[in-house]
Amino acid sequence: MALADSPDLDRPKARQILAGGREAFLELGYEGASVDEIARRAQVSKATLYNHFGDKRALFAAVVDAECRELAQRLLTIDAIEGNVEATLLTIARSLVRFTVSPFAQGMYRIAVAESQRFPEVGRTFYAAGPQLSATRLATFFAAARDRGELVVEDTELAACQFAELCRADLFHKVLFGVMEQPSLEEVDRIAEAAVRLFLATYRPAKI
Repeated sequence: MALADSPDLDRPKARQILAGGREAFLELGYEGASVDEIARRAQVSKATLYNHFGDKRALFAAVVDAECRELAQRLLTIDAIEGNVEATLLTIARSLVRFTVSPFAQGMYRIAVAESQRFPEVGRTFYAAGPQLSATRLATFFAAARDRGELVVEDTELAACQFAELCRADLFHKVLFGVMEQPSLEEVDRIAEAAVRLFLATYRPAKI
């Protein structure tokens, strides 16, 4: 997702502000992270912060967007394992599981849920930069796989959401509610492999 009028994040000062915002949002929430506090943590003036990001909403959007960009880049290149849809899906699933249980994704999810009623733009920003972006990339991949005869799927957008939900099974809520700490690689693989099996049981072409 490209933010409108997005700042140049390659500039050292912008990265500095981004880091301060990330830290403040995760620790204090959206409302609790005042512009004064973000500027203090970033070691810049409020004027400098506003010059780079405009306002707190734009900074929050940039923080979410920056963290989601790496995952989105993986999803842009998910057709790298050409002709092997199962192996490609497993790579995607592992990335999605790891991301959904990461401290950042968990923290931002909590903020979006807690603040979206009072600040609807917070929830919309998180949704657009996270779930919606991932679903769009997945839907594009599923459409290409369908055209190659590797999947039988009509509603690619729904299939993308279903796949993402399968990758949230078990571990996402356990981490969210503090039932467990960060899962092991074996636990991530267990969820990813099950997600791929269940997905392909529905959408893989029947063997003749």
